[in-house]
Amino acid sequence: MAAGASSVTIPRQPGERARPGGNGHRGSVRAWTAFWPVCLSLLPLGLLGMASWLGRHVRPSADEWCFLPSVRDTGISGLIEKFYYADNGRLGNGLLVGVYAKFGVAGHQWFGVISGVVMLGLLWAVTVRLLRMAGRTAPRGIPLLVASMMTAVFLFATPNTYKTFYWPASSVSHTAAPVLACAAAIPLLWARSRGGRIAALTAALVVGAFIGTLSEEASVVTLVVLSAVLLISRGIFTPRVRGFARAWCLTGVAGVGIGTLVLLTSPGSRNRRERYGAQTTSMFAPESLTASLRAFTDILESLLMTWQYAGAVAAGVLLGLLARSRAPRASLLLPCRPLFLAAAGALTFLAAGYLCTVITYPMFGSRVVTATRTWNDYLLLYVVLLMGAGALLGRALRRRGRRTGVATAAGAAVCAIVCAGLVAPLGQLGDDMRVRAQKWDHQDQWLRARAADGARVLPYTPLSIRGMGEPFGANGRKPWPASCVASYYHLEQITFSRQLP
Repeated sequence: MAAGASSVTIPRQPGERARPGGNGHRGSVRAWTAFWPVCLSLLPLGLLGMASWLGRHVRPSADEWCFLPSVRDTGISGLIEKFYYADNGRLGNGLLVGVYAKFGVAGHQWFGVISGVVMLGLLWAVTVRLLRMAGRTAPRGIPLLVASMMTAVFLFATPNTYKTFYWPASSVSHTAAPVLACAAAIPLLWARSRGGRIAALTAALVVGAFIGTLSEEASVVTLVVLSAVLLISRGIFTPRVRGFARAWCLTGVAGVGIGTLVLLTSPGSRNRRERYGAQTTSMFAPESLTASLRAFTDILESLLMTWQYAGAVAAGVLLGLLARSRAPRASLLLPCRPLFLAAAGALTFLAAGYLCTVITYPMFGSRVVTATRTWNDYLLLYVVLLMGAGALLGRALRRRGRRTGVATAAGAAVCAIVCAGLVAPLGQLGDDMRVRAQKWDHQDQWLRARAADGARVLPYTPLSIRGMGEPFGANGRKPWPASCVASYYHLEQITFSRQLP
């Protein structure tokens, strides 16, 4: 009788509420777990929105003074030709610069918005596909949180956000280039059929070749990362995808090699080496290698002392805490080996960063430590590895099963604190941009009006921001790019003036 009674199910009476611990309670927990990451991601997304809104104050400066009249007079194809035969040999760079310069000042203002959204979308897509490839699942808002935090700290935790995000000429070469390399991985992560694999290999070859003609530093980082994946592929991929992964990496290496060969053999690249005296200073000379190592050590110290990068670690911790196994057989990766992955990632970053410093040192010298825009080629890799290290830490905490709620709250708090800490510097930069934009517009209207009246020589007051190049820099001692400014306003010459007209 007792046994029979234990198997009886008493139906719930109409109007009776579900008892605590039932399906309703579990459903509310799942809903909350999916809801709060989306709310938290609004903080880094708000930073990106704020930065995009401030982009309306961007005005041309430095190299852009030369790009604008060139595109106006000869079109995008003319600028590409100029890059290849005269400036630096970067065909891909000339194409992207020509696209935004074709729209004049508006192109400069919209570049940050578009590049930021594209960057966020690519990192989001890669995060989602990597989770699926690893046979893991996470609450819906977590991939967006991870991608938005990585985007925010990559763009706004740098020493010079203006040159990283708002200066299109720099962003094309050093900020957008490494993100474009990530885009090549998306077809790989989606590949299922034979046609998908062919598309992935084609994307690796084409994007690799484009990166080779876009940025030497981004090419170095790409080659180092692909070589590292090849070396450790036996330890990360399952046998059924290992061969294709290796083929994809080799195709990417070939693409970068082709693009780099086109760049290095161009007349523009040769002119650039002669202009900076790099032909007489070998980057592989012992003194150059030693100086590059000292410079890279200083750069590493600066990166490690920038506390805002903790936001990437915190986002990774949340990912590791909340991700769950979807289906063991669905994973295309071998079981996680945290120490192996962490060591391989650290060595890859150190090799990529040092080699980037080696190839830039002959042109920048000791200034490579302060030329922060050149860090961005390997800085995205740094941010991604910090996120990955956080994910491994969160996974370890979850497996122990102790105080995961405390760790989740701490990770969310760090993300919020980092975002709050980035607001004030970004706001100050926005104020400086606004002031410069007002002065720039005033001088622009004055120069255009006088040029329309027939003036051929007019005074110009330099309006620099965050170390940007302007005509008559160093208190009038550096004329570059005065001739480009004169060409932009259809003048024969501009002269140095300390006061605005």
